[in-house]
Amino acid sequence: MPLKVVVIGAVALGPKVACRLKRLIPDAEVIMVDRDDLISYGGCGIPYFVSGDVSEASQLQTTSFHMVRNPEFFRKAKDVTVLNRTEALAIDRGRKLVRIRSLNTGEEQDLGYDKLVIATGSRPNRLPIPGAELGRVFTVANLHDAIAIKELLTAGRVGKAVVLGGGAIGLEMTEALTDLWGVETVLIELQDQLLPGLLNPNLARMVSHQLTARGVKDVCLSEKVVRLEGADGVVQRVVTDKRTIETDLVIMAAGVRPNADLARVAGLEISARGAIKVNSSFQTSDPDIYAGGDCIETLHLVSGQPVYFPSGSLANRQGRIIGTNLAGASEKFDGVVGTAIIKVFDLAVAAAGLSEVRGRTAGFDPFSTFVVQGDRAHFYPEMDLMYLELIADRNTRQVLGIQGLSGHGEALAARINAVAAILKHKPLLSEISNLELAYAPPFAAAMDVLNAVANTAENILAGKNRVIDVAEFAERFAGRADGRQLFLDVRGPANAEPYVKKYPECWLNIPQDQLRERLTELPRDKELILICNSGVRSYEAQIFLDQMGIGPSRNLQGGVAALKKWGLNLT
Repeated sequence: MPLKVVVIGAVALGPKVACRLKRLIPDAEVIMVDRDDLISYGGCGIPYFVSGDVSEASQLQTTSFHMVRNPEFFRKAKDVTVLNRTEALAIDRGRKLVRIRSLNTGEEQDLGYDKLVIATGSRPNRLPIPGAELGRVFTVANLHDAIAIKELLTAGRVGKAVVLGGGAIGLEMTEALTDLWGVETVLIELQDQLLPGLLNPNLARMVSHQLTARGVKDVCLSEKVVRLEGADGVVQRVVTDKRTIETDLVIMAAGVRPNADLARVAGLEISARGAIKVNSSFQTSDPDIYAGGDCIETLHLVSGQPVYFPSGSLANRQGRIIGTNLAGASEKFDGVVGTAIIKVFDLAVAAAGLSEVRGRTAGFDPFSTFVVQGDRAHFYPEMDLMYLELIADRNTRQVLGIQGLSGHGEALAARINAVAAILKHKPLLSEISNLELAYAPPFAAAMDVLNAVANTAENILAGKNRVIDVAEFAERFAGRADGRQLFLDVRGPANAEPYVKKYPECWLNIPQDQLRERLTELPRDKELILICNSGVRSYEAQIFLDQMGIGPSRNLQGGVAALKKWGLNLT
């Protein structure tokens, strides 16, 4: 008899499993069950549908050749049966049955299976606060939410909005509301930075500045939402521990959790964070039941620890492996390094591996190196600055993570992906310093920014480049009246003049190529904070000052370019 496979869930992983299996075993009987009427859509595209970049919701359901992935499509094109508007109620592992109920008719029946795949995805975290049940409070959990939000915006019924949560979805929805629709939007995050866990604080601060610079009304950090208030069943105010904000719409983007209830009740092994446990072949504790996507946890290949990493791309790759293994193969999935990229207005934000905080939690002794450099040859007309941060272990020099910002998203993705591909092999700083990358002036500098950030890290470890980051610089500058430091600007006079004029008591300009002749102008009783546009000339100045026995000195990582990206405008 042909193999019979039941797949519970038909959004990302489920359809990939079904289609892969049917390509390998065309006579297999595959049934997908999903409680929604809309299936097999690109959920990661929802913010771009709300923003208007994607004009119709149906586009998120189409194939690359413009066919809508609905039950009829799967029946005719894939020979897969789809039972949408059908809820899976229980799994009888002993008899290999799934109890299902039609949400249209209420009729219940049992589906037998040889193999079962659980692709139930995730559930959005809805904040347990008073007023969460009010109208116009959305979680953007599915296409229905997205369509409802878009209808409100199109009808002109939203002038003010509040987004709760500064993760990827929160940022994307904040942009969607602000950019096209001109909605007065406030973003609230409980922690002290945006994209917590993904980015180091330095880059997160730059993302915050990007939002306000592009018209977001306010970014509220370290702020707790206490309750939602409304009238006639519709939200009107968000009350935090610091303020009350008037609003017409609330988006809860407080993350997601695994949807593993069905597996738990069936007696499958569940992790401490509530995800389904699987082996490297995606088998659960029952070898005839597979699971993947947002309902499972996997292994982080840098930390060596279990991790929950919901991702549409990951679900598709895992689905292909599950489909292959259902056909009798034994493919393995090693794990993840946590590669991610998002768009924040005209800025790309990307990361792979561990942030400094997560590296420390995993038992490493991490440090970060930050550089600002052109993403291609400095003389090429389309060159743009890239802001790149590398995280490495101080003792072993193992590279733990990479993250960055750029106006050229493809250029940033290329650098992040290059490191992501080798992180599982535990590369050392020297391997990134000498990493071979494609070079031509329209695409990269002769010494690529990726090589440069690793070179800088090695210089820091060697004690040759003693740095100060923007956060500490801001503190030192705010306390400059104590007279403990002198800000030595080694750029040309035209660049430095506004600073010298505004802060003559603490800001001195000596271009780097004139230091040798003007050493007598430098005080011997102050710490020198060395500044240039990006941190390169100031590093050269530091080496020379060390040679001359003048110091101590600190080099501002990223230079004035970093200060501006932070929103720290000193002039």
